[in-house]
Amino acid sequence: MMRPAAAALLACLCLASGAGAATLDDRVYAVARRLMCPVCVGQTVAESDSALAREMKAIIRQKLEAGESPDQILDYFVGQFGERVLAEPRAGGAAFVLYLGPPLALIIGVGIAAIYIRRWRTSAAAHDRSSLDA
Repeated sequence: MMRPAAAALLACLCLASGAGAATLDDRVYAVARRLMCPVCVGQTVAESDSALAREMKAIIRQKLEAGESPDQILDYFVGQFGERVLAEPRAGGAAFVLYLGPPLALIIGVGIAAIYIRRWRTSAAAHDRSSLDA
């Protein structure tokens, strides 16, 4: 009979090994989520049930089984359909503005607000001093 602590350890090891291993279907779905369906409007390959999306999923599966990385598979589809097939634009070139724009706009907005608050305080303080002198 196993000791309870050893049985608990064995159960944890079995659960941990199964939780970390992604099945081939999970890996296919992960890549398919990163690709837009070329014939469907606003759907990823993972969401679409079109004939082309099914064919793309089969190609993803074949390439994963052959040992290709997800980035290599994405590059293959970009070569076939262009950059528009990517669900998220890559952070480079013109798409860099999409990644840099919002934080830059926030910084500029905070800077403008700080300038206006400082001017408002200065004018309010000057107004208070002039009313005290009178």
